[in-house]
Amino acid sequence: MSLSRLIARPLLASGFVFGAVNALRNADVVAAKARRVTDKVVPLAQGKGVPVPSDPLTLVRINAGVQIVGALAVGTGRAPRLGAAALAVSMIPTTVAGHAFWAETTPEGKHTQRLQFFKNASMLGGAIIAAGDTDGKPGVAWRARRAAKDARREAKHLAVSAKREARLAKAKVS
Repeated sequence: MSLSRLIARPLLASGFVFGAVNALRNADVVAAKARRVTDKVVPLAQGKGVPVPSDPLTLVRINAGVQIVGALAVGTGRAPRLGAAALAVSMIPTTVAGHAFWAETTPEGKHTQRLQFFKNASMLGGAIIAAGDTDGKPGVAWRARRAAKDARREAKHLAVSAKREARLAKAKVS
């Protein structure tokens, strides 16, 4: 693991842990903010057959748990891509529900929530980058393209060899 990953992953994770612990400590307040989003999203998800709790408090606690587990996965380097993907997914409802600057009425409230919204957006960006980081190793897509290229090259080589063998066999028969 590179030095930058060794430092960056725990730094990225720390923001998520801090936010998740804060959400757990103030779950009632966070759930009240989350209600305006959960009241719209939960019925849609349940209508599609997704088993989602309808209580905002439960959803806030689940989201905080996902963020803590994801942050630990990223920060410790154990399943960092999976943990980062979970963090990225969890940041979307967190950001929309928690920092709806467009719903604020005061200039100070708008400014504060806009700042927090874009802080969360940048954390989301960091999580997306971390989710795609293969730690310098080839990703699945590269390996698949490489295997296809190798297979084409091997098939071409086998075709040339087969033609050569066929010419030799024909020459022996004649």
